[in-house]
Amino acid sequence: MKTIKTLMLATGFMAVTAFTPAMAQTTLTVSTWASPNHGINSMVWPTWGEWIEEATEGRVKLNVVYDLGPSHSQMDIVADGIGDVTWMFHGHFPGRFLTTELPELPFFEDVSSEVMSAAYWRTHEQYLAKAREHRDVEVLAVGVHGPGQIFSREKIESLDELKGKRMRVGGGVMSEIARRLEISGVNLPPTQTYEAASQGVIDGAFLTLEGLRSFRVAEVAPYTLSLPGGLYRGSFAIVINPDTWDSLSAADRDAIMGVSGERLSRLFGEMMDISDESGVAFAKEQGNTFTDASPEVVAAARELTADLEATWVENAAKDGVDSQAALDFFKAQLAELKQ
Repeated sequence: MKTIKTLMLATGFMAVTAFTPAMAQTTLTVSTWASPNHGINSMVWPTWGEWIEEATEGRVKLNVVYDLGPSHSQMDIVADGIGDVTWMFHGHFPGRFLTTELPELPFFEDVSSEVMSAAYWRTHEQYLAKAREHRDVEVLAVGVHGPGQIFSREKIESLDELKGKRMRVGGGVMSEIARRLEISGVNLPPTQTYEAASQGVIDGAFLTLEGLRSFRVAEVAPYTLSLPGGLYRGSFAIVINPDTWDSLSAADRDAIMGVSGERLSRLFGEMMDISDESGVAFAKEQGNTFTDASPEVVAAARELTADLEATWVENAAKDGVDSQAALDFFKAQLAELKQ
């Protein structure tokens, strides 16, 4: 009798499944850059992918693909539909992204990238999105890297020593600061910094601490000059192709946004915090030298960049944003989230 019941159950299951349509599934192609060991690839995409699968009950998945294009072409890759999702650095698009320079301003001290990324998302949603600077893509999250520091092949202890040096820059606020320091800025994606330094094309780099390991900067620029809060930050966004986004059901879009937005922004920032710690540890293993900027150097850097905040307010207002309110809101969110 047990065998007959088992057979009947099995037959019934087959009959039901034979007339049940297969669950529709969408796989989003994630275009990524940087090496597989970079935190975006080892931490953010896998974690977010799990969140999406759970939230959509398996209807949407991610497929991470490397080498669809260099870092500076990622927004075009997604806008043109070559990939569905990517992470992009706003500094690669000079003149287009003005509002995104807000979190790049220097000397936000004692603020983790996780906290700053969350505050950035809130400010983006409340104010900055009105500028429509991401009009060719849909923004799912924003984030920042950690405090940008100065890496060099020879030891540097003052800002004057930077004059005339060929330093890697990546756009945005860091390029403006390099100009003011009378540095010969060489625009390079972080992925090309190791090669350029090893061949003597550059004397050092403006980068974040995570780059010491992620982009092997510690191996070619063994000296780091550190300023409290960093000389700048870097602004990023995680974006999706609008047609791809519209092709998803409303339920799946809602589910994905439920695990994106501030939550994904926080994840991005947390990844950068962890990666900074890993970068410093790696550099110290290589025998690198870290020099804390003297009070005189910090004062000189503050004086050099004192007007950047007011300049941002003026420029962002041209994009139709209540920029002073956005700046005040951003600072208020940082204070609230730090508690």
